[in-house]
Amino acid sequence: MTHEESDTRQPVRRVGLIDQAAERFREEVTSGRWPVGERIPSEAALVAQFGIGRNTVREAVQSLVHAGLLRREQGRGTFVISTSELTGTLERQLGGGTRRHYLELRLALDSAAASLAAMNRSDADVELLRELCDRREASWSSDDPDLRASADLALHRAIVAATHNPLYVKLYASMLDIFAAHMRDEKNEDEAAAHRHHRELVEAIADGDADRAAMKVGAIFKLFMR
Repeated sequence: MTHEESDTRQPVRRVGLIDQAAERFREEVTSGRWPVGERIPSEAALVAQFGIGRNTVREAVQSLVHAGLLRREQGRGTFVISTSELTGTLERQLGGGTRRHYLELRLALDSAAASLAAMNRSDADVELLRELCDRREASWSSDDPDLRASADLALHRAIVAATHNPLYVKLYASMLDIFAAHMRDEKNEDEAAAHRHHRELVEAIADGDADRAAMKVGAIFKLFMR
């Protein structure tokens, strides 16, 4: 452990202990020291690491379970499921929608993002978008729906990042799991048209043409809404 890491993991003070412990654990999640999908340390390990009691550890961990950052699995331990408390809230609030409802919501978000990206993108953003567009197209030769969904979302997430609007980036990141779940089985029959529209979308952003970028997003989603 580096000196810097040890400085961030000193035993918490005894005032508002559960809240302080929960905040320290939240930092472990948001910093990536406890990665999404991985099991967090055992209660005994957390007691030793943070210098707090077992009951405090248990209640602090439970508060992050309620917040949607962690999930307990019987006989296996507690796992990180998200880095954003907003994700769990959105999943609960947006549950029960139809496939079309989710597509329409993503259409609205992606159209606005494409317009903003066209106005705010950097040269580095354009280079990355072209690279991710190539990767997306290559992934469509696979029969793995998770791979296709991941490649598609990576491109659209990069478009959102190119807006350079931190609020938009945070909101979109919180909805990625929701979108992934509802796009996983998508494999459009007109793949050639989908690839063409994505490339034209990227080039519209590169050209700084906000209206054309939004229009290309609409053309993409029209293929899936037939």
